[in-house]
Amino acid sequence: MNVNKPRVIKDFEKLDESIREQIKLVYPEGFVDNLISYVNKDGQKVSALPLETDEFYYLVRMTTKQAAQIIDEDDDFDDDGILKSEVKEDYENKYSDLDYLSDNSDDDGGDDDDDDYD
Repeated sequence: MNVNKPRVIKDFEKLDESIREQIKLVYPEGFVDNLISYVNKDGQKVSALPLETDEFYYLVRMTTKQAAQIIDEDDDFDDDGILKSEVKEDYENKYSDLDYLSDNSDDDGGDDDDDDYD
């Protein structure tokens, strides 16, 4: 994470549609396994999905249950929780000019539960 970037902490539903689509590209196999934990300003442990763009570092607040529910209810994902290939292709074409999407690819399997962001 680039510490000089402003952090945006929001709920998934409150994000712009374009950011939600980009998150789907970065996490095409769902969100649950990619959640991180951090301690918020009130000292509470919170889980979130990270996304770094050219301008911001997003922490998208969601619980494990909410992460699973978002995927279950989203028609862009199949019954196994995988982003549908035609949707993925559409989003890749739509956001092909954004280099940071390849930098955010889902290669490490997540599981960064020990991360601590204030």
